[in-house]
Amino acid sequence: MRALGLDQYRFLGRSGLRVSPVALGTMTFGTEWGWGAAEQEARAQFDLYVDRGGNFIDTAVNYTGGSSEKLLGRFIKDKRERVVVATKFTMSREEGNPNAGGNHRLNIIRSVESSLRQLGTEWIDVLYLHSWDFTTGAEEVMRALDDLVRSGKVVYVGASNTPAWRVAQMQTLAELRGWSPFIALQVEYSLVERTVEQDLLPMADANGLGVVAWSPLGGGLLSGKYSRADLTGAKESATVTGSRREVIEAMGGLTERTLDIADTVRDIAREHDASPSQVALAWLLSRPVPAIPILGARTLDQLKSNLGALDIVLSDDQLRRLDEASAVAPSFPHRFINGPMVQQLIFGGAKVTGRHAR
Repeated sequence: MRALGLDQYRFLGRSGLRVSPVALGTMTFGTEWGWGAAEQEARAQFDLYVDRGGNFIDTAVNYTGGSSEKLLGRFIKDKRERVVVATKFTMSREEGNPNAGGNHRLNIIRSVESSLRQLGTEWIDVLYLHSWDFTTGAEEVMRALDDLVRSGKVVYVGASNTPAWRVAQMQTLAELRGWSPFIALQVEYSLVERTVEQDLLPMADANGLGVVAWSPLGGGLLSGKYSRADLTGAKESATVTGSRREVIEAMGGLTERTLDIADTVRDIAREHDASPSQVALAWLLSRPVPAIPILGARTLDQLKSNLGALDIVLSDDQLRRLDEASAVAPSFPHRFINGPMVQQLIFGGAKVTGRHAR
């Protein structure tokens, strides 16, 4: 692995769309949720990212109550052809309205119309299904998305926060019907969340989906700002408007294990005279299945520091230490299939090499 630049573009999945190796996250654009960036600070982050050659920007219809898209719309006004704007539907746009959220056709169409208004644009470059809702059928989702692509309001589609088997089903359905396929998969992926490597990432690789990683710093856990003194016990919460620490605790992220991983990250950061965040991001950029981390920051200085990860080159030994510290136990059927007894039964003791096991 060598140092990267924001202007060293890569293809997103099997599409011909060229995007930066790091995306700019805008969930922090707006202060409505209690921990974001006001307009001037958000504008400074946008300008820094774009001026350095960055072109891949991530948002959602509901981020900071719609302020994220509204602010981004003002920022991209004179740069619309230069930036790739990715937004999402699924999350509710109106409290108490059962049809203002979910993955049914009505909400998909209305959500896209809301995003177009808030962004002040005529089209969306990448539209993600934000989360599987376990109620809407795959055919309804894919047909509605294809209609939006054919209308010109959406160019490409992707999926996020959805079981691997369901994404594969929808991708197969799109290919069989001649509908627009997914080109990207957005998942939570970091040193403290590697379970996606067991099914979601191999599925994405096999189906031609580019991988985009949200929360690449584990909600801030990998930045080094938490210690064991912060292990106060999680309190269940249904809102995103608490402090960042309260949100992490409510999601079960602040544990002895995650703090142990953060300690290893901190040790390697000292060896590079770098920040823990830079090392955690550099690890993600070095993965065998390339992932595009989404960088969301509250301040310009945070974004500047995190972009420094593009200059970090981790040694094989450092990658091994990070891998070992963050390894997760394989789940079924991986644990069963890759056990020595079953491998003996499958191959009869013969040595077979060449194809990477999926």
